Amino acid sequence: MTDSDTIGTRAGHGASCPGPAAPPETRSVAELSVLLRTRGLRSTELVARCRSRIAAVDHRVNAVLALDPSADEQARESDARHAAGRSRGPLDGIPVLLKDTIDTAGLATSAGSRLLRDAPPVADAPLVTRLRAAGAIVLGKTNLSEWANFRSTSGSEGWSAMGGQTENPHAPGHSPWGSSAGSAAAVAAGMVPLAFGTETDGSLVCPAGACGVAALKPEPGALPLEGIVPVSTVQDAAGPMAARLGDVATALAVLGGLPVSTVPAPVSPAGLRLGRWRVRRMEPAAEAVLDRAEERLRAAGVSVVPVTLDLPVEMLVEGLRALYAEFRPSLEGYLRTRPGAPRTLEDLIAGNRADAAELALFGQDLFEQAAEVTPEQRALAPGRRRRARDLARTLLDDTRRQHGVDALVAATNGPAWPVDHRAGDPRVKSSCTPAALAGYPNASVPVGFSGGLPIGMSVFGPADTLSLLPVALAVESCCAEWRVAAADGF
Repeated sequence: MTDSDTIGTRAGHGASCPGPAAPPETRSVAELSVLLRTRGLRSTELVARCRSRIAAVDHRVNAVLALDPSADEQARESDARHAAGRSRGPLDGIPVLLKDTIDTAGLATSAGSRLLRDAPPVADAPLVTRLRAAGAIVLGKTNLSEWANFRSTSGSEGWSAMGGQTENPHAPGHSPWGSSAGSAAAVAAGMVPLAFGTETDGSLVCPAGACGVAALKPEPGALPLEGIVPVSTVQDAAGPMAARLGDVATALAVLGGLPVSTVPAPVSPAGLRLGRWRVRRMEPAAEAVLDRAEERLRAAGVSVVPVTLDLPVEMLVEGLRALYAEFRPSLEGYLRTRPGAPRTLEDLIAGNRADAAELALFGQDLFEQAAEVTPEQRALAPGRRRRARDLARTLLDDTRRQHGVDALVAATNGPAWPVDHRAGDPRVKSSCTPAALAGYPNASVPVGFSGGLPIGMSVFGPADTLSLLPVALAVESCCAEWRVAAADGF
C-alpha cells in the first residue's frame, strides 16, 4: 500500500476501470451538460470514462493524488435528477478534480505534505459545498507543488512528498509549472473536463499556460477561500481550469451564484483594442508564439498596440514582505480547523526534519524565514500590502488609460523546462505578478506551441472578472489552440 492509499484510492492503483481505456474527453462542459440533460449520456458513464482515462495515463503524468470512492454514488444521484427533469444546472453530473489544498470531508487534503495525511478535514470547503450543490461530481484530488510552493526556494514545481513529481502531459520529463500543476495536467491529458486550483502569484495561469489549457484567476473573494490551505488569505484566489475558457466562465458563474445567462459573450473583435506587453527577459520562443497570435488577432480586426510595464521595485518588495508576514497567521488559522494536524509553523518545521522523505530533495527555507518574522513585522503587513496593491493598480490602470486599451496581453509562460531535482528549477519569467499584486483577475488561454510545448496568452487589466471575461473570450475565439494529449503520446 502506498502512502496515498491512506487518504483515498490512488489513481491507477485499485481504481475501477470498466474495460479498455476510454479516449481523452474532448467535448466541452457545455456539450456534456446538454448530453446529460437530454439523457444522451449518463453521469455514471462519464465518471467511468474519466477513471479509465486516469488509470491508462496517470502512471506517467502523476497528476491525480486520490480518487473519491463516493463518486459513483454522486453520479447515480445526478442521473436520477436528470431522469426526473430536475437538473441543477450546467455542472450537474460533470466530474471535477480539486487541488489537494481544497478541503473535502474525510478525503485527502494534504497540501502535498505527509504531515497532514492522517488528519483529513471534517467538513467540505465552502467551494466544495457549492460544487456539490450545483451537482458536480467530486472525482478526486490532484497533486501540487507542496504547500503551494511556499516551503523552499529550491523546490521543484509540481513535486510533493505525498504525490511525487507531476509531469507535463505534452512532454513527459518536463515541468507542468505552478503549484496547481496536477489540476492543469489532468485537464490537458483528458482525464477530466474541469478542475480547480488556487493561486497566490501565477499558480493557476502558469500551469495552465505550460500545459495548454485555459484558466482564470479571479479577483480574491470571487470564490470563498475558507477551508483552503493558504499562503496568504489576502492575496490568494481559487479558480477553475478547463480546455476552453467558456467552460471556466460557466463554472465561475455557477459557483458565484450567478444565472448562467449572465455569463458574458465575447466582445466583437472589431473595435477591440489590446495592449501587448513584451515581458522583459521572457524566452524568445514564447514571444515568437505571441507574435503569431497577435497576427491572428489583427486579422480578426483587433487593434494591438505595444505597451511597457515597468514594475516598481517598491511594489515588488512591499508585496513580498507582506506575503512573508501574512503566511504564518494565514496557515496557522487554517491548521486550527484540522483536528489531529500540526498546530503551528514550528510544528511543521519540526515534523519535516523528522521525516526523511519530506526533505529528501530540498529544504524548507521559506518556512524557516516565515517563522522568523516578528510580531512587529506582521503588524506592518497591512500597510505594505496596501502600498503594493495601490502601486500595482495604478500601473495597470494608468497603462490602460494612456494607451486607450480594453485589456493587456502578454505571454503567460515560456516553454516547459526539463525536470531536474538536483539542479532545481531555472529562474523563469511570467506576466502574472502585476495582476496578482493588484488583486485583479487574470485569464490565460493557449495560443500555440514552441517545439511541441504549449504557450499561453494572459489577458488582464480590468479590475473585475465580468469586465475581463468578454475580452478574454474574444482573444480565445481569435487565436486559441486546444490540444488534448493522445493516449499514445505518453
